[in-house]
Amino acid sequence: MKRWHGLVAALMAATLAGGCGTPADPLNMRLAPGDALQLRGFMPEALRGQIALGEIAGGAETWRYWGSQVSAKALDQTLEEALRSVGVLAPLPAGARYQLSAKLSALQQPDLKWQPQALVSNNRVLATIDYTLKDKASGAVLYQRSIRSAHTAELTEALLFPPERLRLANEGALRQSLNLLLRDFAELRLP
Repeated sequence: MKRWHGLVAALMAATLAGGCGTPADPLNMRLAPGDALQLRGFMPEALRGQIALGEIAGGAETWRYWGSQVSAKALDQTLEEALRSVGVLAPLPAGARYQLSAKLSALQQPDLKWQPQALVSNNRVLATIDYTLKDKASGAVLYQRSIRSAHTAELTEALLFPPERLRLANEGALRQSLNLLLRDFAELRLP
């Protein structure tokens, strides 16, 4: 029995020592093609090709040795792809009528560093992103919402590598946030 405990302890120590950071990938946070196609058909005519990205803030770079974070750059790339996929991204930012700003204000993650049970558990992440859509000419706020979304990465998605499960949970939470944002845009009534 002691050998079994020693083997488990050695496996956990090796996993912890060999762990490295896995940053969120913008390609994995994008909308599913079917969702993008569906939402594209519901976007108001006033938004089509009229949104430029403004300031994208928040987030953090992933630490080299452990964990997973979402950087402002990854969020920016993901937002740009999402807006393009539903047909509302302006081809030239200077010619856009509206400007969308976003701030990743919170990314609540389980602490994986010092919890051995993290090796054998699901990872749930809660993301809060504050979105603001403004009319560029007048500066009027047309849409403002703080969207909180959650995603759980199951143990089976990355069996022995908790930072990978954390990355998957981060990406899923941001993907859900973008989906909710674009569904709000589909219902937006603009002057």
